[in-house]
Amino acid sequence: MTYTIPIILFLVFFLVTALKVLNEYERGVIFRLGRVINSKGPGLIILIPIVDKMVRVSLRIMTLDVPSQDVITRDNVSVKVNAVIYFRVTDPIKAILEIEDFMFATSQLAQTTLRSVCGGVELDDILSQREKVNNEIQEILDIHTDPWGIKVSTVELKYVDLPQEMQRAMAKQAEAERERRAKVINALGEFQAAEKLSQAAKIISAHPEALQLRYLQTLREMSAEGKASTIIPLPLDLMRMLAPGAGSGELIEKKIQESSEE
Repeated sequence: MTYTIPIILFLVFFLVTALKVLNEYERGVIFRLGRVINSKGPGLIILIPIVDKMVRVSLRIMTLDVPSQDVITRDNVSVKVNAVIYFRVTDPIKAILEIEDFMFATSQLAQTTLRSVCGGVELDDILSQREKVNNEIQEILDIHTDPWGIKVSTVELKYVDLPQEMQRAMAKQAEAERERRAKVINALGEFQAAEKLSQAAKIISAHPEALQLRYLQTLREMSAEGKASTIIPLPLDLMRMLAPGAGSGELIEKKIQESSEE
């Protein structure tokens, strides 16, 4: 009975210090007398008390929020850029031995890389080619963090904060662009209308009866408008006699066009 209590206490101490359980997403880097022997897990592992020491490392994808960085782009525009980085540990031993705090180191590296990349491109590229900027930042981070046993999978720019003066200038530019497009579309419509009128004039000159049909159609449209004035249709031959100087119905076409515009 004298040795029972110490033995029980020793067994309890051994179980507490020697038996460790690692989750599926965890790995344990084992140090034995200060030297790394291996990484173990997941599941139940046994350590030698006092001799072995274990450092847990998570293999899940981690999210790192990069604070807003003041950046001056290549075209001398001052902006604030924020980003988010997704990375994971691929080699637990390197993540513990090669870097003191891989989370802090990755954060600092991401900030400097974000400023460097965004400072080397123009503002339009940051706004319109964001995917290209994301890939460039991701490649740079992946190259520098690979010796640490870290894989950077995705980098996304969250937002680009522009000064108020730049926002107003961009709004004016967009408004001017919309006005330019409206004028181009209007001019194109006038050009197409002129082409159609030219084709119609050629058809009417080749078929005089088409002018008679157009004349009657115009009279019908004018009468359908419900105006109080009285419309007296006259034959085209009589109108040609009244206006002998008009050849090939030119005067009639002018009158019809004026009536249509009214």
